Amino acid sequence: MRKLANSELDRKNVEEFKSSNKTPLIVLLDDVRSLHNIGSVFRTCDAFLIEKIYLCGITATPPNKEIHKTALGATETVEWEYAKEIQEVITRLQEQKVSVQSIEQVQNSVMLNHFEVQPNQKYALIFGNEVKGVSQQAVDLSDGVIEIPQLGTKHSLNIAVSAGVVIWDLFQKMIR
Repeated sequence: MRKLANSELDRKNVEEFKSSNKTPLIVLLDDVRSLHNIGSVFRTCDAFLIEKIYLCGITATPPNKEIHKTALGATETVEWEYAKEIQEVITRLQEQKVSVQSIEQVQNSVMLNHFEVQPNQKYALIFGNEVKGVSQQAVDLSDGVIEIPQLGTKHSLNIAVSAGVVIWDLFQKMIR
């Protein structure tokens, strides 16, 4: 086997990305502090043609050289918007019939492997702060909570890893 060169990967250019049909997923970052995590989420969202990212609360926004370091240009492709209050974004999305799901460990959460994607439903996924997770206010407003099954000794995953796991899982369930 031979590794492919970047020129052989047949990737979209910025204009093609922007005009492509998007995966019906929206990402909300709730007070994410790490600029590298923010950049990594942008890059994951680019990879799966995610519709939009909302950067909420203390989450930093592009342009930022530390975000760019991990986003590698995805801040130019993925649509994003800053919102000071995540609660307002949640309410607005719900008014648009978007199902808002927090990614968190709570009572009565649905394990990711048991979460069923509904046909023709758009989802918004809330990923939280590196220390405190998704805020309780955001959890309370959510239509549901998805939990990533974990079998080891640690209590959580890095937010960029969590985003990659959940986005991939929902993406592959949507394209079946």
